[in-house]
Amino acid sequence: MSSKSREKAPEAKAGGAKGKKKKQAAPRRSPRKAAVPVASDPLETIFLSFMEVQRNASANTLKNYAHALRQYRASVPGFSGWKNATADHFRDYLYKLLSKQTSPSTIRLHFAALRGFFKHLVRLHEMDISPLLTVRLPKADRPLPVVLTEAQVVELLELPEKLPREPRSPIWGAARDTAIMELFYSSGLRLHELVSLNVDDIDVQSDTLRVTGKGRKERMCPVGGPAMRAIQRYRVAAKVPEPGPLFLSKLRDRITTRAVDNILQKYLRLSNVPVHATPHKLRHSFATHLLNRGADLRAVQELLGHANLATTQIYTHVSTARMKEVYDKTHPRANPEP
Repeated sequence: MSSKSREKAPEAKAGGAKGKKKKQAAPRRSPRKAAVPVASDPLETIFLSFMEVQRNASANTLKNYAHALRQYRASVPGFSGWKNATADHFRDYLYKLLSKQTSPSTIRLHFAALRGFFKHLVRLHEMDISPLLTVRLPKADRPLPVVLTEAQVVELLELPEKLPREPRSPIWGAARDTAIMELFYSSGLRLHELVSLNVDDIDVQSDTLRVTGKGRKERMCPVGGPAMRAIQRYRVAAKVPEPGPLFLSKLRDRITTRAVDNILQKYLRLSNVPVHATPHKLRHSFATHLLNRGADLRAVQELLGHANLATTQIYTHVSTARMKEVYDKTHPRANPEP
């Protein structure tokens, strides 16, 4: 059976006799609304509302865009309004960011918000042309993602059940921690995707998961057998109520992103894994291990929820590097003597 919830309708009473019980399907969960950040400039408010309503931007995107606009305003002495901004103003701003050794990826993120904002102003006929059209940015850093080996992942996944329970942690804490890490690696979820999961997002009959990703786009993700069994053991141990959040804090509220990150860091400190890992590195490992075992790049793109195939292709470089390393170590004529 699917784990989707059913609510019981109240029993109707007529003449002292109990009416028949009716089952009513729970309404489909509507996408979570992002709160538009408060902006001091009306043009910014209009733009952020447009991003939230028309572009379905996530709360994190809205927060980052509002921060980028606010930071630019604060950097300009005597800021006189967006309509007075010129290309030279933004070149000066770019120079300030570079002089502070701001990373190219962060600079590009800030300017993505600014470009989107001015594109919207042009669309509204508030400006004739965007002053950012002639501003050139530094190329983005594309470091290869750090991935764990399959053996390192297994060590992490097995660790919660091997350690003694901490005095302040709930009895079901180890079961929850195992389920969280198993699901990260099994389905390649982003951190915010995992903490946003509700019980009714799981379909135990088909071993799939409904995930709400960036832009509040939904996708279906398969869940491996070990991960699904870990989730079921945790739900039983913690008596997770239905409907409601899937992963609970010790206070039985929805677990936070910070708490999940702290959980992973705790087990990393107690393991033999030599690299600093984050929840996103488990996602990197998920993608790279799939490609190492022959998965199709398009399929990996769908599983990760990437809108652009180019974003997924970074993992092919990791997979190729690993392939070359294995070749150099094992092929008898990989490095022949001259």
